[in-house]
Amino acid sequence: MTFRMDHIRGIQYDAVSAWFEAHVPGVVLPLSFELIAGGHSNLTFKATGADGQRYVLRRPPLYQVLATAHDMGREHKIIAALADTDVPVPQAFGLCEDEQINDRPFYVMDFVDGRVVRNRKHAAGLAPEVRWAASKSIAETLSHIHAVDVDEVGLGDLGRKEDYIARQLRRWLRQFEESKTQDRPQIQEVHDHLVARIPEQGEAGIVHGDYRLDNCMLNDQGQVLAVLDWELCTLGDRNADVAQLLVYWAEPDDPESALDDPPTSEAGFARRAEMFDLYSEASGRDIDNFGFYMAFGYWKLACILEGVYSRYVGGAMGDKAPPQGAESFAARVDALTEMATVAAEQVA
Repeated sequence: MTFRMDHIRGIQYDAVSAWFEAHVPGVVLPLSFELIAGGHSNLTFKATGADGQRYVLRRPPLYQVLATAHDMGREHKIIAALADTDVPVPQAFGLCEDEQINDRPFYVMDFVDGRVVRNRKHAAGLAPEVRWAASKSIAETLSHIHAVDVDEVGLGDLGRKEDYIARQLRRWLRQFEESKTQDRPQIQEVHDHLVARIPEQGEAGIVHGDYRLDNCMLNDQGQVLAVLDWELCTLGDRNADVAQLLVYWAEPDDPESALDDPPTSEAGFARRAEMFDLYSEASGRDIDNFGFYMAFGYWKLACILEGVYSRYVGGAMGDKAPPQGAESFAARVDALTEMATVAAEQVA
């Protein structure tokens, strides 16, 4: 008797298996599928062949897919284009855009066998020197992303290069309005304050859009093996990426914040100022008006998590519920909105 998991939501087992057989070299059927924990937007599944070989399948949420979000073709294009650069990414095997196969487009990539540090418990399993090594590698890897010549690797048409912050402010306000569960006037107020104070953009480059510790796969020494979750990637102001990383990068003596069990609160990880210096040294770039970018980072994350909360409430996140319940996202949105407001008030 063969074993197969053909009841998992988000996978049309027979059609997807046939696609694997036609497009993934060396795959051995039957496949089993498992929804991988983590990630609050696109669904990520581990597919395991009969020979034990593992793959990753990415697809959009089951429901409530916004018009501009969850573009599988875009995500696949980015990973494939970065294969021969200094940016560590999984090998991409193929993209399926035929929605008759699995209801939505999906792509398949290699399964990278490493460690994802999502919370304090995971971080506590690392020696202090590994935490520092991970901090340094995270900062250096971001500098590699920002150093990519987008035209040379075929990503020059990924998006408009100019006016990144203005476009992002419009995009996330629109998506907040489309998915909001309640009115939050401060979101509009911070948006308007930042719109009037956008710094002049320097040379455009790749902006990952959600770069943080738990979107990177590490080896046992703390080095980044692969950067994951490229769904928000575009071209534009790279300074926003640095700020977004630091928005997530909690410190041991931080007060209770909008972050859920942040791993970088464990001793041994670099502090925010040290992360900023590690990135600056690796990239050779100076960043002016950084307070603006931090305010933007808090505001953007509030908008994103409002959308996540809306999708959880609507049952669009697959079989896995967040450990502390969907309502935890509402409290985080409230806190991040307040943090964005406070940070924006410091931007003259």
